Amino acid sequence: MRILVLGGDGYLGWPTSLYLSRKGHDVGVVDNFLRRTYDNEMGVDSLVPIQQLQRRVSRWEEISGFQIDTFIGDLTDAPFIYKVIKEFSPQAIVHFAEQRSAPYSMIDRGHAVHTQVNNVVGTLNLLYAIAEIDPSIHLVKLGTMGEYGTPNIDIEEGYIEITHRGRKDILPFPKQPGSFYHLSKVHDSHNIHFACKIWGLAATDLNQGVVYGQETEETALHPDLATRFDYDAVFGTVLNRFCVQAAVGKPLTIYGSGNQTRGMLDIRDTLACVELAIENPASPGEMRVFNQFTESFSVSELAALVAEAAPKSVNIDFIEDPRVEAQEHHYRAAHTKLLDLGLAPHLLSQSLLRKLVVLGETYSARVNPDAILPTVKWKTTKSQLLTSSLNSL
Repeated sequence: MRILVLGGDGYLGWPTSLYLSRKGHDVGVVDNFLRRTYDNEMGVDSLVPIQQLQRRVSRWEEISGFQIDTFIGDLTDAPFIYKVIKEFSPQAIVHFAEQRSAPYSMIDRGHAVHTQVNNVVGTLNLLYAIAEIDPSIHLVKLGTMGEYGTPNIDIEEGYIEITHRGRKDILPFPKQPGSFYHLSKVHDSHNIHFACKIWGLAATDLNQGVVYGQETEETALHPDLATRFDYDAVFGTVLNRFCVQAAVGKPLTIYGSGNQTRGMLDIRDTLACVELAIENPASPGEMRVFNQFTESFSVSELAALVAEAAPKSVNIDFIEDPRVEAQEHHYRAAHTKLLDLGLAPHLLSQSLLRKLVVLGETYSARVNPDAILPTVKWKTTKSQLLTSSLNSL
């Protein structure tokens, strides 16, 4: 197939591009390098050194013999994405091209607006381009389990059957997002659902859990093919962050009670899930939802597992939760559809955790300790801080 990967220079987009290319698909990569500019803004870099996209692609083509086409531009630029789709003529589009950090979206008004404009407008441009150029293109969109929040009922896969006053209907599962980033994903889901209904598009929304890990079969072939590994408080996911803290001898910092529970999955399973969605496409007019995770853990459980895997003794500290989230909650989410399609999960193991800690030790000189502790608080805005400062004068 001809598959276009949007955000193909990113943490998940790059290894997905290599994986699909190695499977024999014709792959095109779209990126605007915005994720790399966030590193400059935050003053922190990937733990593992990563090469520029052009060098990555050249190395891949040298090693594998497979070509990857590259397109540099922004989805919020509608003429650009129209041009790319017309030129590449994809049969499927994998959409990773969004600002993906909840803390980043909560820094202040500007970051919230940037997140929603980048994510929502970019996806809306994409939907129009597909509808006007080739409605048969299957859109595989990376969503997030964070769209659901933590309701006091079991979470279904996208839709729920409701009985109300003697009548039944199947409706989109209620959304309770926890940040302006997660809200942008909810807006995406609504827009995609509407576009499928009115234009007959086919879309799969992959509501992904928290991803951990850094290495895949393809990225391990050469250092130039490595994908990024974020450990900081803004872009680093919890398990990756814990492993780096253990590697550099810092306490594992748990936000709040530690009883917050989330779905998790190995980076290798992300690639497999995308492949399964592509090989088993949605029908015209259908927007289906797969909950993409393999296991659930509380934050405290993750910290205990990392502490057990670490070669040296590490402390576990409980700190104030910078987020507004339920500390104690019910969490049981369905995730059978990908398993039914043949997903064979890589479950979290002590050997993998030790490997991640060793990765942190190997690149410990690149760790910025000041970037690990949270600085973004949901209840505080920069305008409030400024007002407080002025009042104190």
